[in-house]
Amino acid sequence: MSQPLHRHIDACNNTPSLGHLLPFHFGTQQVGWISAELARALTFHPRDFHFEGRGVAMAGRLRSAGQRSDALAAVLPDLAKQGFGRVRKELFDVRAEPDGPALGTLNRGAIPAFGVIGQGVHLNGLVRRADGLHVWVGVRAKDKAVAPGQLDNLVAGGIPAGLDAEQTLVKEAEEEASLPAELAMQARRAGRLSYMMSNDEGLRRDVLHVYDLELPESFTPKPNDDEVERFELWPAARLLEAVRETEDVKFNVNLVLIDLFLREGLIDPEGAEGKALRAGLNLGP
Repeated sequence: MSQPLHRHIDACNNTPSLGHLLPFHFGTQQVGWISAELARALTFHPRDFHFEGRGVAMAGRLRSAGQRSDALAAVLPDLAKQGFGRVRKELFDVRAEPDGPALGTLNRGAIPAFGVIGQGVHLNGLVRRADGLHVWVGVRAKDKAVAPGQLDNLVAGGIPAGLDAEQTLVKEAEEEASLPAELAMQARRAGRLSYMMSNDEGLRRDVLHVYDLELPESFTPKPNDDEVERFELWPAARLLEAVRETEDVKFNVNLVLIDLFLREGLIDPEGAEGKALRAGLNLGP
């Protein structure tokens, strides 16, 4: 049986085996997966990176989160010149598990190169009208490096170092959609999704914290930065058709919307397709 929606889950989970990668450790805790090529590049920084068995670990003398963060920051410009990640203006926390303690920080542009867990928030903006459920979508700017011109959630963004999901949601809501904090704080947590995707940058091990926000018909989001060109209010059925039949939606936003369609009953969660989709999405609360 053809399951066209499942192609999006398969595309985001295109790495059935990690046997081609090397474990990356902070002390005894594995925090990432790196390529053999990056491992070779790290051999030129022997003061801070050591080979241990099949993997690479930060030097044992780097015991604190701050020391590890500083060592990673110092080596990143050299690595970026060699094509391993890039230097962006944001740091992410490094954790061994999504709910574990922050063990250090790493520039967001190097998260895939080191195969470190990256976490983000996604907000479904919902409007329940007499003619059914509608969903706000953002049309991404055409000059975006990732998914230019594609459809996005009302609000979405990575969780920077030092912030939790709720704080990030409020920050991104104002920055991206001119959504006041008092309104954004009414969003309800809907769960978490995860995927593991190899791309040219490395390995994306992403955890998405999903929220739903019921919005009045009178509210119209407005772009407040250069992330989104405009917002459009779509009938949920039309959006489901776009996810099922086209590639117009940003790759990981497809997963957030499939989860929404399952929870809202637009896809039968008890049917064969629904159960297969849920199994591919689930990380849990």
